[in-house]
Amino acid sequence: MQVAATKRTELLTTAASMEELRRLAEAGADAFVVGESRYAVRMAGEFDLATIRSAVAFAKPRGVRIYAAVNNLIDNALLPGLPAYLRALEAAGVDAVVFGDPAVLTAARSEAPSLGLHWNAEMTSTNYATANYWGRRGATRVVLARELNMDQVLEFKANTELEVQVQVHGMTNIYHSKRSLIHSYAEHQERSGKPAELKEQAGGRGMESGLYLIEIERPDERYPIYEDENGTHMMSSDDICMLESLHELLEPGVDSVKIEGLLKPAAYNAAVVRAYRRVMDAYYADPAGYRFRDEWLDPIRELQDPHRELSFGFFYKEQVY
Repeated sequence: MQVAATKRTELLTTAASMEELRRLAEAGADAFVVGESRYAVRMAGEFDLATIRSAVAFAKPRGVRIYAAVNNLIDNALLPGLPAYLRALEAAGVDAVVFGDPAVLTAARSEAPSLGLHWNAEMTSTNYATANYWGRRGATRVVLARELNMDQVLEFKANTELEVQVQVHGMTNIYHSKRSLIHSYAEHQERSGKPAELKEQAGGRGMESGLYLIEIERPDERYPIYEDENGTHMMSSDDICMLESLHELLEPGVDSVKIEGLLKPAAYNAAVVRAYRRVMDAYYADPAGYRFRDEWLDPIRELQDPHRELSFGFFYKEQVY
């Protein structure tokens, strides 16, 4: 039985390169969020304007949407170039920009009015009243804080006319500093006459450095940490995986579910996208008769880093913050 023609939930993901974007689109992704480090933070890869144009040229004929992240901390130095950048994104055919700073919304409404506006304030997008405030000022989507549980997500969806986006897979950011903490620590080690082990690791200080933090109280949990142009980023020790409970978000019509591919191999991301696409297609083919099959999770389990647990994140926790 085919479900009636209604709006289906979008399967959104990230891409580290055009090659990976093509691969994940073929695996079933409906949309991508990309960006460049000047205006975006924690992107899976660097997409300058030329690459964004290539992404749009590939995506549009296939019905795939491209969103540009402009979610960096906007300081005075970035402001002069912001209007031209947003105009260039609009001219490239980008569907929407992801923002947290009101300066982006103000400039986009004035300079690039056709762009959708996805409000993403990271861990502070926690209530529908604030989301609706931004909706009245032009936002078209709210990206929910990853710390919300399922009841709060559903309450959010029931009380806003904005599109609602929820992360369902991958790691999350738990700490960000504009300071170069890894570099500073390595220099401190050198001045103390100790080996500069951090600099000697493959990849240096960047995203591929393979560095992680361990708490004394929890030695089995590893927190990936990397440094780039925007400072130092510390990520969660586990990966959200909502595959078996995805129907709980599809049934109430959550508008977009996101797979975060940051710091993951392309093969892993492709397996994840295919698994979520399979579950979503099975649900929409027969919502009333849908039942999750455990073997749908096997391709993810086979490629999952043994040091990183698959978890439900905060979806079924009472403590949220």
